[in-house]
Amino acid sequence: MVKITILHKELQKFDNDLSGVSFLIEIKPLRILFDVSFKDEILKNAKQGNIDLKNIDFLVISHGHIDHTEGLKYIDFSEIKNLICHPLCLEKKYYEGEGEIGSPLSAEELRKRTNLILSKEPYWINKKIVFLGQIPRKLEFEGKQAVGYLENKKEDFVIDDSAVAIKHNKGVIIISGCSHSGICNIVNYAKKVCNEEKVYSVIGGFHLFNKEQTDKTIDFFKKQNIEKLFPLHCLDEYAFSEFSKIGGIRLKTLDTFEL
Repeated sequence: MVKITILHKELQKFDNDLSGVSFLIEIKPLRILFDVSFKDEILKNAKQGNIDLKNIDFLVISHGHIDHTEGLKYIDFSEIKNLICHPLCLEKKYYEGEGEIGSPLSAEELRKRTNLILSKEPYWINKKIVFLGQIPRKLEFEGKQAVGYLENKKEDFVIDDSAVAIKHNKGVIIISGCSHSGICNIVNYAKKVCNEEKVYSVIGGFHLFNKEQTDKTIDFFKKQNIEKLFPLHCLDEYAFSEFSKIGGIRLKTLDTFEL
């Protein structure tokens, strides 16, 4: 059984100033914290929901943007045994007019606080759970958009964007942060890495703000016959509406579900 608790997501609609994401994934005996959202939101929400954030086996960071990493300044690292992310995740990132939008803590700082695992390749947490590493961007309609720029002034295509896949007896469960690499690319790669054609559930951020891309994504998902679909972060209202037509469910902060 996989238990997932939404520690933070945006309000009823996407808002860059308020929208972050974080999930607690529990697959006994493992406890995995996936992203840490903005500021100390997950700590306040965990307290409100009486959720224990102690004894975390792995903290997974999907990518380096601040709406997924700012919580690193506030969490108790004495409770975090390992942190895993892409090697480029902790690079400085910038956005015109906003300044730095990357992780508040560097790799050097994190190594002092926990066991830092940087992996471009798929990293198996155990026999059923894998951090996917760098996602191949093979589909033409997604994963091509830059978001801000890096310290060298080159455009940032968020190459560090990754996800987690879980092998389940009903198929693969995929958990994404923002899907800058493309949610369809992520699904295809998760199936390849897990050697499994059936996708049981997809949960997380889908990065859809373009109607043409959304329509192509919906067509892709229709062919997957996914039983449990939870678009939770980084989508516009058109994308939410289209996903609801194929079974997408909109959850809120502190919702918990089992798969």
